Amino acid sequence: MSARARIGVDTDRPTHQADGRPVVRILGTHGVPANYGGFETAAEKVGLHLLEAGWRVIVYCQVAGSGEITYDEWRGLERVNVPVNLPGWRGTSLFDLKCIMHSSQFADLCLVFGYNTGIFNTWQRFKRIPMVINMDGIEWSRARWGFFRQMILYINERFSAAVGNHLIADHPEIEKYLWSRAPKRKVTMIAYGADEVLEADEAPVRALGLEPGRYLTLICRPIPENSILELVQGFSSRPRDFKLVLLGKYDPATDDYHRQVVEAASDDVVFLGAIFDPEVVQPLRFHSAMYLHGHTVGGTNPSLVEALGAGNPVLAHDNMYNRWTAGTGQAYFTTAADVASALDAILGSPERLAKMSADARKRYHAGLSWQQIGEQYRLLLDRYLPAKVTKTETGRH
Repeated sequence: MSARARIGVDTDRPTHQADGRPVVRILGTHGVPANYGGFETAAEKVGLHLLEAGWRVIVYCQVAGSGEITYDEWRGLERVNVPVNLPGWRGTSLFDLKCIMHSSQFADLCLVFGYNTGIFNTWQRFKRIPMVINMDGIEWSRARWGFFRQMILYINERFSAAVGNHLIADHPEIEKYLWSRAPKRKVTMIAYGADEVLEADEAPVRALGLEPGRYLTLICRPIPENSILELVQGFSSRPRDFKLVLLGKYDPATDDYHRQVVEAASDDVVFLGAIFDPEVVQPLRFHSAMYLHGHTVGGTNPSLVEALGAGNPVLAHDNMYNRWTAGTGQAYFTTAADVASALDAILGSPERLAKMSADARKRYHAGLSWQQIGEQYRLLLDRYLPAKVTKTETGRH
């Protein structure tokens, strides 16, 4: 039987394969394989875990262009390829709407990543299709969106909290926040995961002109809320026997914040640009002497969890999100001066670096592996398969 026949419209709105396998449809990401961001990685890893556990997993994927929806498979995950020819957030919104309309032809459980189009999800609720929604961080509060986008996100957050059968928070602080949006019984905390890296080829690192163990990494979107300027200033405040490697697209000619970062950088700061190839990024992490993490908002940040999975000692911005994720064994900063003094103390002590690396792996094993995260998703989703949904769980009376 073709993939299209398996996924295509069925007027009986089936919820299971003929062999009784549970079915989940994953919406809200750009699709699999993951090559865009954290939600895509989560969709891929959770989807593969469910597949291995005997589920049928259908992932909606955004593709460029126009025309009909097409169907194929990737590593056993069934893909619904939805073409969209609009750029940016308008294209993403159109894609989400098309996915919702397509998935609503079935009674299958939907796992939705993000609340960007919560208003559209009311259609699924109207059709009594069970939905578990990963609510991400407090996205509407980010100043970089501007007032108009913030209001759109705020409204959609409220709709998602109301229409979702169950909400996932990726951090205890996000869980507490969601309690102001929905009953506690309707919210579950499941963190973000990462793969453990126990070894990695040195060749990709040396090809970039770097010496394994003699550089620090900073991998994030180059925006003010990620404290890049403070980290670069602190590192560059004095000569060091290490390089600082920044991944991300910096354009000092058109972006004032990027210009400030570049101007603050010493000769030991290396701008590698945007690199997404895991065959390069993973060795860069593994062979890094330390990972610098400046995120000030959000929940469990993917790049921080990935650093822990690689055994990186971490210097992170001092906030409730990072402290819970990285744990007590890592170092924290608030100002550029804090960064400078912390690096002075840590980089000069191989014993402390080794202890921080061991603590990073210990924290990772305490609940941040994809095996652990995937199983938490499976146990939660199993409660909301259509045959198991109760009036109490959905809020319908």
